[in-house]
Amino acid sequence: MEEVEFILEEAKEGMEKAISHLKKQLANIRAGKANPSMLGSVMVEYYGAQTPLNQVANVNTPDARTLSIQPYEKSLIPEIEKGIMQANLGFNPMNNGESVIINVPPLTEERRKQLTKQAKSEAEDAKVGVRNDRKQANQELKKLEISEDAKKDAETEVQELTDKYIERIDNILAQKEKEIMTV
Repeated sequence: MEEVEFILEEAKEGMEKAISHLKKQLANIRAGKANPSMLGSVMVEYYGAQTPLNQVANVNTPDARTLSIQPYEKSLIPEIEKGIMQANLGFNPMNNGESVIINVPPLTEERRKQLTKQAKSEAEDAKVGVRNDRKQANQELKKLEISEDAKKDAETEVQELTDKYIERIDNILAQKEKEIMTV
């Protein structure tokens, strides 16, 4: 029975990873309000190496429509601007010699729909990951030398776990869609 517990634990870990990956991906989808995590994918050339923006600068939100990026070294300002443009986030960085300022434009209805579609796609990817974990767990269970009843019980447990995680993904998606569509 220890093997069954181990297989279930592995499936649960995989499903947790799918959820945390989904949350990370959804954080990159902006919902109209300025948020430092919008720049999470921005990489900056720093002494010859691609470095995440948050390791070379402070990112703040002075108000709901503005991102302020304060580099630790002023010489990085052009590199930060270049990194933001290369990240293709649809932002137009401006620099005032001290920091980089980004005005976050309000989202159009069409853009909101695109972002909702993107969020749904990310959620679907997470569901596929959860289902793959279920499939792998069931394959592992089939290999075990245990009674048919024990296998059936374990498979039921795996399915219940899968349903629980799919429901969590749906809830996370619903929350993000609400955030995106709120004007």
